[in-house]
Amino acid sequence: MKNMEVLIDTNVLLNYITNREDKYLNDCIRIVELCALGKLNGYIAFHTLSTLWYVLRKKSDKERRKNLRDICTIFSVASASQTEIIDAIEKDSFVDFEDCLQDKCAKEVGAEYIITVNEKDFVNSEIKAMNPYEFLRKLK
Repeated sequence: MKNMEVLIDTNVLLNYITNREDKYLNDCIRIVELCALGKLNGYIAFHTLSTLWYVLRKKSDKERRKNLRDICTIFSVASASQTEIIDAIEKDSFVDFEDCLQDKCAKEVGAEYIITVNEKDFVNSEIKAMNPYEFLRKLK
């Protein structure tokens, strides 16, 4: 049976990398583990890497590079076509352009779900968004 394709939103990875206090922290860790074990085909949007680089700026350059390298060994990096990016620019149904790009990247890789801690930001997405807790319940 083919593994499920999922796009992991930046906030899930931030929870995982920084161990920040969040009600979904343990579920975020579990989802990253499932991707690392190959039980899910996990993707991240291309621009997630630059966001992580910026957020982790208080760490040393060497440590940040290691974090990004580790992420890229677990997840495939998804991009969006120019047509989809132009569509994202024109799409005013998203409050946050970055979230719209997440949706477009998920669409490009054929993801079944976007896993995010901010579902409300994806109300108008083409790909269904689910919080980590709900997603793990659905997997069972």
